[in-house]
Amino acid sequence: MTVCLLLLSAVALAAAVPVPRALTRAAWPERDPVVALWVWQCLVATVLLCCLAALVLGTAAVFHTVRDHVFAPAPPAVTAAYDLSAAPPWAAALTLLLACGAAWTTAMLVREFVEARRRRGQAHAQLRERAPDLPAGLPAARGPLLVLEDEYPEAWWMPGSPPQLIVTTGALHRLTDHQLDAVLTHERGHARARHDWLLHLSTALATGFPRIPLFAHFCDQTHRLVELSADDTASRRCGHLTTALALIELNQHRGVLSCASTHRLLGERVGRLLEPQPRLGPRHRALTTTVATLVPLLPLLITFAPGLTALS
Repeated sequence: MTVCLLLLSAVALAAAVPVPRALTRAAWPERDPVVALWVWQCLVATVLLCCLAALVLGTAAVFHTVRDHVFAPAPPAVTAAYDLSAAPPWAAALTLLLACGAAWTTAMLVREFVEARRRRGQAHAQLRERAPDLPAGLPAARGPLLVLEDEYPEAWWMPGSPPQLIVTTGALHRLTDHQLDAVLTHERGHARARHDWLLHLSTALATGFPRIPLFAHFCDQTHRLVELSADDTASRRCGHLTTALALIELNQHRGVLSCASTHRLLGERVGRLLEPQPRLGPRHRALTTTVATLVPLLPLLITFAPGLTALS
């Protein structure tokens, strides 16, 4: 059991500290943000699985009742292979720490999704106030696109079932038909990929564990990569130049091209669209995706290795 806990700790530390730092310095995620998002999710899953496996093993070693339930279906040889009775003295402290971490993670996730639901309700209430009244005789239900009277050019999507796209009259007056199509395609890309769930998850983990580099980088990169991914969706349909011009028109009043602006990401997105880089090749994409998918299996392999060895 001691070996399992040490190996799980080593894998978790490697996935939580050096790998995220190296990934943030890499240039390839800009070329294929969808694959990069998958890699980040697999890294986070690896760390969470390591913690969960260590928590189960530690709890089984400390509490005999849990041990009897966890290993009830297993032959005696499997239970003996884990040597739970000879747990190291620090196993109890580690188990308590992991249990507190699991409870805190659950609390942060629940808090984030409750807050997101509350904010969504407030946003829907504001939309109902701002939306124009429909003529008498028309159904009250609105379609997937809602136009608001506002001089500022804005376009965004409202998560829900189904998601709703909102665009202002300022955007309709400022954008050409092709540019408007690019903006709406960008927002539909967010909706189809359910980026809101990924953003909530990354925000909850970063808020709950701000000192863990993996979760901090995961949050920052997720907010960045989902926008790049939606930009790629729009550019494939409407063209890179059209999408870039649409971004500029929508955000000119925010200083999109200013490096000192708080919307520096918009400037990066525009530059990326004006000078597009080739996507990763099919082999590179397949290899990266496969390796990232296999990494979360390491904690499971480490956890079940003693039992499988005993059975063989």
